[in-house]
Amino acid sequence: MPIKIIKPTSNARRNMSIFVGEKNKSSQKSLLIAKTRSSGRNNEGKITVRRRGGGSKQMIRDVDFRLEQSGAVFFTVVGIEYDPSRNASIALLKSDDGIIKYILSTDKMKIGSKIESSELAAVKSGNRMMIKNIPPSTQIHSIELKRGGGGVLARSAGCYATLMGFEQDNAIIKLASGEIRKIKSELHASVGVVSNADFSKQVIGKAGRMRRFGGRPRVRGKAMNPCDHPHGGGEGNTSIGLKRPKTPWGMPALGRKTRKPKKYSNSMILKGNR
Repeated sequence: MPIKIIKPTSNARRNMSIFVGEKNKSSQKSLLIAKTRSSGRNNEGKITVRRRGGGSKQMIRDVDFRLEQSGAVFFTVVGIEYDPSRNASIALLKSDDGIIKYILSTDKMKIGSKIESSELAAVKSGNRMMIKNIPPSTQIHSIELKRGGGGVLARSAGCYATLMGFEQDNAIIKLASGEIRKIKSELHASVGVVSNADFSKQVIGKAGRMRRFGGRPRVRGKAMNPCDHPHGGGEGNTSIGLKRPKTPWGMPALGRKTRKPKKYSNSMILKGNR
């Protein structure tokens, strides 16, 4: 969808931008789930995730990442909608049997488009099939990692993975991060690029809009007291006084590798993202 620059009627709205585009007036009620907020707190009421709280009330859209298990083959796009839980648009599908599903919308998907989920489907944007039936150099998204587990890779706005080729029973894909890895060729994926590629160009504009999204202010560690953060303390605008930055709990930050060195999927990764 295109980005609209807001008229600067006040300093708070200067340079603010929003998404505008085609969408339904109301969502499918049978596919809505009530969303409960924890505000970053666990079952003891203690904050485990900082900078969360408040925000407008939202409903979860039941997006189907296992379209091949829906029992239908042919679908028609009856609506393109906004989803507050993700940065990509979602498409409302309806089959000839009356089955209604939400899926991730692609950049070429429009109302009235025909979607197919089968092994004999054409290589067209939005169709879903096994990776072994997709030719190399095709852009794909919503990729499975486990059989029947649904799409988990390349689901964000504007994301896609490139199918580079095949090696025995495996397919070789290149992710948006630059990582090149192998996955089983019998897993499912959808063809095309996820919609809203310009999402990263959107400007929030003011703090109040971020609060409606459920975000809270971020305080620098250097502005805190020594008892609250390792970077805290000092007179005036002093440095953090450390060789390298730390988290509030004293662990190294910014650059430390967090991946387990003996993770089970290491053998499937041909090239890391760094």
